[in-house]
Amino acid sequence: MSNHKILTIDNLSLQEFDSEAELIPLLTPEDEEEMNNEELPVSLPILPLRNTVLFPGVVIPISAGRDKSIKLINDANAGGKIIGVVSQINEEDEDPSKDDIHKIGTVARILRVLKMPDGNVTVILQGKKRFEIDEVVLEEPYMTATIKEVVEERPEENDSEFTAILDSVKELAIQIIKESPNIPSEATFAIKNIESQSFLINFVSSNMNLSVKEKQGLLSINGLKERALETLRYMNVELQKLELKNDIQSKVRFDLDQQQREYFLHQQMKTIQEELGGVSQEEEMDEMGLKAKTKKWDEKTQKHFEKELSKMRRMNPQSPDFGIQRNYLELFLELPWGEYSKDKFDLKFAQKVLDKDHFGLEEVKKRMIEHLAVLKLRNDMKSPIICLTGPPGVGKTSIGRSVAEALGREYVRISLGGLRDEAEIRGHRKTYIGAMPGRIIQSLKKAGTSNPVFILDEIDKLSSGNSGDPSSALLEVLDPEQNSAFYDNFLEMGYDLSKVMFIATSNNMAAIQPALRDRMEVIKMSGYTIEEKVEIAKRHLFPKQLEAHGLTAKDLTIGKKQLEKIVEGYTRESGVRNLETKIAQVIRNAAKSVAMEEEYNKKVTDEDIISILGVPRLERDKYENNDVAGVVTGLAWTSVGGDILFIESLISEGKGSLTITGNLGTVMKESATIALEYIKANAKKLGLGIELFQKYNIHLHVPEGATPKDGPSAGIAMLTSLVSLLTQKKVKKSLAMTGEITLRGKVLPVGGIKEKILAAKRAGIKEIILCHENKSDIDEIKAEYLEGLTFHYVKEMSEVLALALTDQNVKNAKTFK
Repeated sequence: MSNHKILTIDNLSLQEFDSEAELIPLLTPEDEEEMNNEELPVSLPILPLRNTVLFPGVVIPISAGRDKSIKLINDANAGGKIIGVVSQINEEDEDPSKDDIHKIGTVARILRVLKMPDGNVTVILQGKKRFEIDEVVLEEPYMTATIKEVVEERPEENDSEFTAILDSVKELAIQIIKESPNIPSEATFAIKNIESQSFLINFVSSNMNLSVKEKQGLLSINGLKERALETLRYMNVELQKLELKNDIQSKVRFDLDQQQREYFLHQQMKTIQEELGGVSQEEEMDEMGLKAKTKKWDEKTQKHFEKELSKMRRMNPQSPDFGIQRNYLELFLELPWGEYSKDKFDLKFAQKVLDKDHFGLEEVKKRMIEHLAVLKLRNDMKSPIICLTGPPGVGKTSIGRSVAEALGREYVRISLGGLRDEAEIRGHRKTYIGAMPGRIIQSLKKAGTSNPVFILDEIDKLSSGNSGDPSSALLEVLDPEQNSAFYDNFLEMGYDLSKVMFIATSNNMAAIQPALRDRMEVIKMSGYTIEEKVEIAKRHLFPKQLEAHGLTAKDLTIGKKQLEKIVEGYTRESGVRNLETKIAQVIRNAAKSVAMEEEYNKKVTDEDIISILGVPRLERDKYENNDVAGVVTGLAWTSVGGDILFIESLISEGKGSLTITGNLGTVMKESATIALEYIKANAKKLGLGIELFQKYNIHLHVPEGATPKDGPSAGIAMLTSLVSLLTQKKVKKSLAMTGEITLRGKVLPVGGIKEKILAAKRAGIKEIILCHENKSDIDEIKAEYLEGLTFHYVKEMSEVLALALTDQNVKNAKTFK
């Protein structure tokens, strides 16, 4: 609904009704009855209205400016004061003809005519009855037409549905008045005081915010009940629009109020900071500009920073983007652009550092010194990408720390284990909430130089997830041809990583994607021998743990024999991590005695070790006897170093089936099948009858069934075990073997030879059978580690059987029919 307005016919302007005008009384039921009884004249002057519709009983002010309209009003006012009012079809028509006006209109009575200072005439009209134009008889000086009355269909007097509709109209009208800021609250009294049913509907219809077309549609409805329903529908829509509009306005007002409040508080805070000698935003940005002048930037980077700084100056300090922009520029200023630490290329000093920090690992230290030598000769050379791979606890990460110390570079390390988000490497785009640069850029900021020694720990533990593949993001980082302009999403600029010495570490090279593996120079780090572990424990681990537990060498000492006992009896690993834990356990026991002032042995004895660590648990990898046919000692490589394993086989009456157990992988099972097929094919040479394979079942087992095992290296051991079982011949004492077999009986080389040799020595093995191609691996092992071992290099399986099997039968040898 709208408030009373003066509706200008000529220019569609809306003017507020004069508040000083006299009150116009509402139509009463008596007035309505009198109006209904009035006879309509045969013809009437017709006044076209541009932008409104007059309803019976309603009083509206109209401003007329067209000559025809003024002439009509003056003549009618001087005469009978009765005119016909119709709305124009097209509001733009200046001089409407009979075809440009609606046929249904309202007979109106002129209540008052006011002449305005601008020459226009304002006339107050009251609607009487509806009529329909029959025929236009004159168009000059103004339109005149013959008319006929339009009869209004009224509902019955006791129509309860009509009464309910009228009640709803009144209620909605009052709600609309309350919701609308443009309608004075006094209009509520007018609504409540209307007694006439038809006038209530006409009054509401006239004052609603509807188009001329919609109002004309209401006027044209003959049935009062139908008109009331249609009016009610329009009122519902208008109420919903008002409520939605008011809701939006209240929210906007609240947001503006909050922003204004924050702005006011920020201004106060700024003033307070300046009074206390603090730094305002302008001063902070000026400081950034001054700091930027000291940076070693190229022209492109300098222009980018200045552009971003000017963007920050234009930002509202209260906007969320302001904080993001400040963090971005602070990162720019804190990164060590062009800052490099000077390398100390004293290779003798580097050798001393590596020897001091690491016992053994001669091959690794030699390779690292070679890299440093090349860097010294070619000072502008891009740093190599090195990958140290080997079992846990052998010192891969600490090698990187020693290299950093030797070179005089900063040392930074990030752990890649379990990383599954590409943004951890490349960073987030700064438009995201909580955006940060990637770990590469963050670590360089922390290092303060652009050429640190950068350790990428556990690179084989990277995994891909829904947020991308981090290993693919590392391709750019670890490519010397690309990393001179490494792009970080947060930084939005290329950063030079070519002077960074990247050292990656891994336990399993097979887990690294091939493209990434190709970018790195792989240096293999094998496990330590028992002698090396004892030396490492005596030189490094024991003194380190003494200091960590608040003791000195005067409080506790330990001999090499006792350290060897700990290594052999309580640890099974390639590295020394568990060894350090056991040593710490021994030292804690002494620390407890010192703290409680108890008596204890200051020199650790064998009995002390057993009482503190318990009975040795790892003696089971010692060599077992050869009294049983079909038991052969094999050599295996595991993630924690080398180990020995026993291949057992058993024969029983049956139908010639082969059963393989021991939690074996596909490759290992295939090796057993190949071994049996080779024996069948060469049964005559081996002195075996073919019917043996048809009457007996063979079961091959590898103990420690809970441990998964796979790989081809147990092939010759499995074949030897089966031949020993079928021939009931003893296997040579203190013998172990490793190698892959083929169906033709060829022996192929395998890997992990050093770890396997060390495991064999720990187990008391005296002789080892290997493929002849593995001889080069043996030549690389120090001679002292090979003392007491005899190696047999073979090409054919027949050679293995000749070396491994004796002519002596086992005790209680079986005979096969």
